[in-house]
Amino acid sequence: MTSDVSVQPISQRLVNQLRQALDPRRVHTEAADIDLYKSDASNIKGRAGVVCFPVTTHEVQAIVRICAEFNQPFVARGSGTGLAGGATPIDGSVVISTAKMNRLISVDPVNRFAWIEPGMLNLDLTREVSQHDLHFAPDPSSQQSCTIGGNVANNSGGPHCLADGVTSSHILACEVVLSDGSLVMLGGEEPEPHGLDLRGAFIGSEGMFGITTKICVRLTQNYTAVKTMLMDFTTVQAGAETVSAIIAAGMVPAALEMMDQLCLEAVEAYIHAGLPTDAAAALLVEVSGLPHAVTDDTERISEIGRAHGARTIRIAQDEAERALLWKGRKTAFGAIARIKPNYYLHDTVVPRRKLNEVLQEVYRIAQRHDLLVLNVFHAGDGNLHPLILFNANNPDELHRCELFGADILETSVAMGGTVSGEHGVGVEKLNSMCVQFTTEENAQMLAVKAAFDPAGTLNPGKVIPSLSRCAEYGKMLVRGGQISHPDLPRF
Repeated sequence: MTSDVSVQPISQRLVNQLRQALDPRRVHTEAADIDLYKSDASNIKGRAGVVCFPVTTHEVQAIVRICAEFNQPFVARGSGTGLAGGATPIDGSVVISTAKMNRLISVDPVNRFAWIEPGMLNLDLTREVSQHDLHFAPDPSSQQSCTIGGNVANNSGGPHCLADGVTSSHILACEVVLSDGSLVMLGGEEPEPHGLDLRGAFIGSEGMFGITTKICVRLTQNYTAVKTMLMDFTTVQAGAETVSAIIAAGMVPAALEMMDQLCLEAVEAYIHAGLPTDAAAALLVEVSGLPHAVTDDTERISEIGRAHGARTIRIAQDEAERALLWKGRKTAFGAIARIKPNYYLHDTVVPRRKLNEVLQEVYRIAQRHDLLVLNVFHAGDGNLHPLILFNANNPDELHRCELFGADILETSVAMGGTVSGEHGVGVEKLNSMCVQFTTEENAQMLAVKAAFDPAGTLNPGKVIPSLSRCAEYGKMLVRGGQISHPDLPRF
């Protein structure tokens, strides 16, 4: 998978100015160095023109001002764990890595917030504030390596965001460098912003609005009691119905995850946690809060599970067993390498009542394209993560994999869902944005982008498709019986 944006040569004058603004050792132009930054964790490949490593807000401003002077596109990058090509440099963009801006600046344990730099790793933040009996709630599967700045860019979620909310619920303020190098503060330490919520607009903008250089994060009190359980089912439908029944009963567990049989088999062969490999599906459920409430909720969820056909219910007896069960969930992607050399991890959201219907369609699409698919996902909020297995060295498999992914997204939209849950749109889902949104809606999104970035140099070619791209894709959305711009050719 490659970007379709042309590559422009980088100006040597621009490079020279960057080396004057930063320590020259933190400005990389050698092919062997910048090749490492041609992609994020997606299968989409681009090319960087130069890679810079600022250590202060002032240095980020200097880089951006130089890029503005040369009308040079640039893209911010954290750890590169994104899965949609959001941090993939296209058009020979300057890559601005925040990896060295990783300090915990201050903590206010009384008011439960902290100021940090964007390159701080997600799990490192929780480790740093654990002495105050606090944690950072969003916990993507990549939390050991993803940065908070990247979490902000993608509005990341994670298994425990069912009850606590995604990243936007845990960010109070962002210091942001705009495309002209100017500095603004979006939000503040107070819980609710005054006036227009530009902080809310910025979170999830995938680096298209600016580069965050300081972040005020909301911290969450550690829970007094936690119970983790694993229940398994002989059909995917029974597991999906259990998910709906738990939520319908007025319960919102801390986490509600599902794995299908192929995923259970792969994970068990990897970590040997005693997972039920003969089950069609398993639910990993976690309940947290006060001890008596946790006990009551665990019993109620167990009753619901049994009523919907749960074959066995395993409740972790200690922290070691709980950690092992979660290791199975969070290392699922790594376990896949035992089956195929490459995987395409997708991200889409559907209504919970449609979970089984969509999953069955995903299995049918897999048969149609003759590819293996495993499913491990946030069932509680209908956030699906199909893993399509393929061999990247086989061009035909790669092509079928891309078609498979597009079919999943179109199916999700048709079922009342969306093309993205927590991984962002990036380059990967540009075409699918033509399926979900009308031309007018995409135009409005482009207008918001232009308000933040008039020159169009901030992470260009991402998230929002052009009208011409939608026409070429042949997927211009129809609403109200009217095709937008019917005069345009459709292919």
